[in-house]
Amino acid sequence: MKKIVMSAIMLIGLTFAAQAQDISKNAIGLRFGDSGGFGGEISYQRALSTDNRLELDLGWRNRSNFNNNSYDDKAIKLTGLYQWVWNIDGGFNWYAGVGGGLGSYSYDDNNKKSYNDTFAFAAGDIGIEYNFDFPLLVSLDFRPEFGGSGYYKNNYGSDIALSLRYQF
Repeated sequence: MKKIVMSAIMLIGLTFAAQAQDISKNAIGLRFGDSGGFGGEISYQRALSTDNRLELDLGWRNRSNFNNNSYDDKAIKLTGLYQWVWNIDGGFNWYAGVGGGLGSYSYDDNNKKSYNDTFAFAAGDIGIEYNFDFPLLVSLDFRPEFGGSGYYKNNYGSDIALSLRYQF
């Protein structure tokens, strides 16, 4: 009977070990979003447990158009997300998260229209990532953002991004 109980405990332990995440304690890199969002962001991830982490992203934009309509558009935002991570198989994980952030922007349309403002927003995140055998993490995610105090049209913005992060 002891052998059966010990075998069952070992089998359950192996099952949980096989589902364990391989989240790096720290990861830093770049998040390359589409032009509808902020574009490039500096991204940092910090593991909080074996299947939860915090992600902080600092995004910026500095655009000018002098062809047809002359304008200058500058913005910066900081996003913080709490993420849950689930193992799929063979280095693949999928994740989902919630959070929010703060930002500031200025817009100047050749002195016809000019304004500056700050904004706050709520955000979600869902994506898939691959953890290589060497310290590289590649991910693809979708991030909807709500709020923005007029920065986003209809108080909604979304972004699809590819991220490359160094793990340490």
